[in-house]
Amino acid sequence: MSDESPLIRSLRAAVAAAPEDVPLRLHFTELLLAEGRHDEAVTQAAVALQHAPGDEAVRDLMVRAMQLPTVDTPLSTATTTPPPSAPTTTPPQAAASAAPSPATDGTQPPAFDWAAAEQEVADVVGPRYAADPTDPTDPAAPADAGDATAAPLTADGSGDPADVSAWDIDAPGDVRLADVGGMQQVKDRLEAAFLAPMRNPELRKLYGKSLRGGLLLYGPPGCGKTFIARAVAGELGAGFMSVSLSDILDMYIGTSEKNVHDIFEAARRQAPCVVFLDELDALGAKRSRTHHGGLRNVVNQLLTELDGINAAQNEGVFVLAATNVPWDVDLALRRPGRLDRTLLVLPPDTPAREAILRYHLRDRPIESVDLGKIVKVTEDFSGADLAHVCESAAEYALLDSARSGTVRMIGTKDLLNAAKQIKPSSESWFASARNVAMFANDGGMYDDLVAYLKKKRKL
Repeated sequence: MSDESPLIRSLRAAVAAAPEDVPLRLHFTELLLAEGRHDEAVTQAAVALQHAPGDEAVRDLMVRAMQLPTVDTPLSTATTTPPPSAPTTTPPQAAASAAPSPATDGTQPPAFDWAAAEQEVADVVGPRYAADPTDPTDPAAPADAGDATAAPLTADGSGDPADVSAWDIDAPGDVRLADVGGMQQVKDRLEAAFLAPMRNPELRKLYGKSLRGGLLLYGPPGCGKTFIARAVAGELGAGFMSVSLSDILDMYIGTSEKNVHDIFEAARRQAPCVVFLDELDALGAKRSRTHHGGLRNVVNQLLTELDGINAAQNEGVFVLAATNVPWDVDLALRRPGRLDRTLLVLPPDTPAREAILRYHLRDRPIESVDLGKIVKVTEDFSGADLAHVCESAAEYALLDSARSGTVRMIGTKDLLNAAKQIKPSSESWFASARNVAMFANDGGMYDDLVAYLKKKRKL
């Protein structure tokens, strides 16, 4: 590369520092074409296609780099453009003006064969994923549904929708439990204990089941509790209101309690509605351990709203709560009639981990990634941990590209190295939960947790 111009060297470094900047890469490719570096121009255009596969300008530039005719500038039947025999310094503007003119006989040439063009660049851009040799049906390509399945699972750690204010209620969304990758045991428990009675009005009427309920989701951080709550709202066709401590607490006496009341009144007016209490241990901490009078009053008001003046007042209001430390939640909140059902949300299982990895790699330049290997070495990783693995692997490839001056794809080795450097964030949570399961499981409140710890030989 010693014979290249200073401008080319500068643009090469700029592209390496900003690999997702498609316009910058296109400008760099134009200059490479102008200097006759067709092979390198094809490589740069192929990387641009990875980031913007539907961009016509990128596709046209790829055709020019390969010295093929474009669809919009058909060649005359009597003339063709021969490949340059030597490097030239013709600027991109002059090259564009010298493009062949349309046919003058009024006939239209055949449409450009993109399938053939893709075959030409097959060796330049390899497949994004490595096929599983044990599964003949594996297409070795990310599923389009991955965006829906994985974004939710990484809710606590990577990209979950931002919380709304206390009085804003989201319209019923399109998210369903089927959009949650893996975690079949969690879905079955939700269906049996919470959703099935709500979906069958005749049976509900026969057995006197009220259209109300409370469910507490608990488990390690970063495992998708918030998105599961949104999926439940979607299954019920209900609005969704997310409530956190900052939505409620106020410096003036009595205002915090009023905020709690206003939140539930808004949900009652727009029933059916799911009220999601995020970080319940902060909103409903044990009053015996709370020294601040304002927080105790908030818990008291929350208990009042969960009960309602009469049973019909909260009809159609479903209260879901999430916490990482259920043992710090006031016991009065968990008595029958309030948040009386609990569900343990564990780190994503094998199908869920694969869906999360596909989601976080969907817009990154990857090549021949063996997801099976990554899934195998990331057991007990939360959704947030998996997002961090993908981010770290991208950093390795970016720095390597910047040092070498040649852009390279993210490979399996980058992801494996990143996974080795990251410890599952759930380990510290299970260390604390183990003591609770052993010494504070009165009434079988944490039987699911005990069973899981025994299965993993942590108890």
